[in-house]
Amino acid sequence: MVTSLHIPRLVIAAPSSGSGKTTVATGLMAAFSERGLAVSPHKAGPDYIDPGYHALATGRPGRNLDAFMCGPDLVAPLFAHGAAGCDLALVEGVMGLYDGAAGRGELASTAQVAKLLRAPVVLVVDASSQSRSVAALVHGFASFDPQVRLGGVILNKVGSDRHEAMLREALEEAGMPVLGVLRRAPQVAAPSRHLGLVPVAERRSDAVSSVSALADQVRAGCDLEALMALARTAPALECEPWSPQGALVPRDGHDGPQALDARGAGPRPVIAVAGGPAFTFSYAEHAELLTAAGAEVVTFDPLRDEALPGGTTGLVIGGGFPEVYAPELAANAPLREAVAAFAAAGGPVAAECAGLLYLARSLDGKPMCGVLDADARMSERLTLGYREAVAVSDSALAVAGTRLRGHEFHRTVIEPGAGSAPAWGFTHPERRVEGFVRQGVHASYLHTHWAAEPSVALRFARSAARAR
Repeated sequence: MVTSLHIPRLVIAAPSSGSGKTTVATGLMAAFSERGLAVSPHKAGPDYIDPGYHALATGRPGRNLDAFMCGPDLVAPLFAHGAAGCDLALVEGVMGLYDGAAGRGELASTAQVAKLLRAPVVLVVDASSQSRSVAALVHGFASFDPQVRLGGVILNKVGSDRHEAMLREALEEAGMPVLGVLRRAPQVAAPSRHLGLVPVAERRSDAVSSVSALADQVRAGCDLEALMALARTAPALECEPWSPQGALVPRDGHDGPQALDARGAGPRPVIAVAGGPAFTFSYAEHAELLTAAGAEVVTFDPLRDEALPGGTTGLVIGGGFPEVYAPELAANAPLREAVAAFAAAGGPVAAECAGLLYLARSLDGKPMCGVLDADARMSERLTLGYREAVAVSDSALAVAGTRLRGHEFHRTVIEPGAGSAPAWGFTHPERRVEGFVRQGVHASYLHTHWAAEPSVALRFARSAARAR
């Protein structure tokens, strides 16, 4: 049912990466939450790490809005699902405001998400090396696409009172409101490494302090009342909110996802999902879809737990940083053996990126689970980008021929890169096969968003029920 969603909302964007979007977005989320508002946090694009900081700031799941992986038509419904019942929604952009999928125009850009949500945009500008030129920069971003409504600017990395005065004067001439000014504050910067920020799960106590410091910085430097007033100018959003239950109901009378409980006549199948510091990448909608399909979702930590959760009949090992924790993962031999035994018995396993590495024989010379006849190692080369893929082999996750869009993001390689029964055939931007399908195992570097194709969640839940 199409409904009118009346929720104040803002998109926090920037001219380029490194301008301070995450600092400002996370600080605003924390500052407004501390005022007692229910804040819905969102991230444009496929990023897994920033939503962890958003969740810490708001106490709600950080959710992604990815117009490439899920399609433009799902952006507003997924937003409405996450923002239901909230007082304010904040969306952190990706890269520069108009940057999106390579060669696809505005697709998957922050600008496209803002237009789909009919949300005003606040531009975070790194002002550290400019003064009056800031007006030309902002004017260009404001006029590039008339359908993108730029409602104001937050100036970041301002050096002094005089610097601030020059910036304000220039933007006043351009008619652009200054909604905040933040000075350089390295003490609140989150540490980074080879794939970006260090996830919250790896530095939780320090992350709590960092988020609190960001809230203090934003509260002191930003006009929260003006920002909230701008958020309230967003018009009603007309859409049907996404729901995991609704996603499993076929709408055209043809074969497809069914609203049929995967457990059949027995107890709910138990699907164990890897978590903890080494496996931090997941989309909230995946667990919601598995639950809606009748499964009981239980989290376990491969760094600490020496056995799979009791009654496990399905195993999901998502992305993360096993390369950082290879010695600790190798030392947990009981769990590695339990995973290997589960896979050998034909149990359904869905592994993405980090999960792929964990199932290999070795990672940087350290023994892993040995489910796959492959070895993984760190690489100097970053593999990054959207992919269009088709399932090559029938598996517990997908029927051969299933088409999905996904994302690769890693600095590791696995040899060989594909098994005799590959998981995916990439059709764009390059043609190659990748990943492994073996008995119940589906393992690949490709990150996917199951909301785009809910049948994979239902198929996996049913596979887990049959393995019970």
